[in-house]
Amino acid sequence: MARTKKIGIFDSGFGGIDILRGIVHELPKYDYVYLGDTARTPYGTRSPDVVYSFVTQAVDFLFSKQCELIIFACNTASSDALRRIQQEYIPKLHRNKKVLGVLIPAAETAIENSKTGRIGVIATEGTVNSGAFPRELKKLNPSCSIFQQACPLFVPIVEEGEEHSPATKLIIKRYLNSIRKKKIDTLILGCTHYGILEKSIRNAIGPGVHIVSEARIVPKKLAHYLKRHPEIERVLSRKGSVKFFSTDLTDRFTRLGSRFFGKTIKAQKAILN
Repeated sequence: MARTKKIGIFDSGFGGIDILRGIVHELPKYDYVYLGDTARTPYGTRSPDVVYSFVTQAVDFLFSKQCELIIFACNTASSDALRRIQQEYIPKLHRNKKVLGVLIPAAETAIENSKTGRIGVIATEGTVNSGAFPRELKKLNPSCSIFQQACPLFVPIVEEGEEHSPATKLIIKRYLNSIRKKKIDTLILGCTHYGILEKSIRNAIGPGVHIVSEARIVPKKLAHYLKRHPEIERVLSRKGSVKFFSTDLTDRFTRLGSRFFGKTIKAQKAILN
């Protein structure tokens, strides 16, 4: 069987590049296509219907680039659109293709690590309002207590490359102040952008709290998924290549994307229909 297919990674902006970096480190032999919808980021303040519309366009684009499997490295897309994409859109237009999210692996890891069942979630407004994390966490442990906090400024901070500024530390401290008082023992970084801020978040939340970062979880979960699905794994091409696409191709995308990926990237303009 010809090995011609790739793994697609989709995010509304730059945050998913941190996920991609971990995946490439864990599974370097495969070929990847990254798409950042930077022209329309952030997704977290948009309605579920608008997010779904954007995501269908991203899915079509990545499948047109010979992707066999797409990972939504975006919690807003995972919470607002993944289920509809899997149940309605894929069976109708892209049969036998697969789309996975990052939300459920994060929830599973949080339940596995929490000893008290008191779990915090920080995420975009869209993800918090969707109730997706409480829903998935309660499925796994009905007795757990969940405390959510929307952090709408975090994505712009990361997108502007201001993660180390003094103002950012104050903003993080303000957002985490209320959730820190809930005596949680586990904190989910419920947006892929937030992994870039993990060090400052860890300082603000205090010692003794286990932080669940999708950038560390998703690569291992993907490796296990491919082992369980050899019908997908055996069609994946193995040249170790990574292609980057952005809907708003700017010097900033290349500069920040290179920082998050750990080495210089070259990107192409993506047109979504």
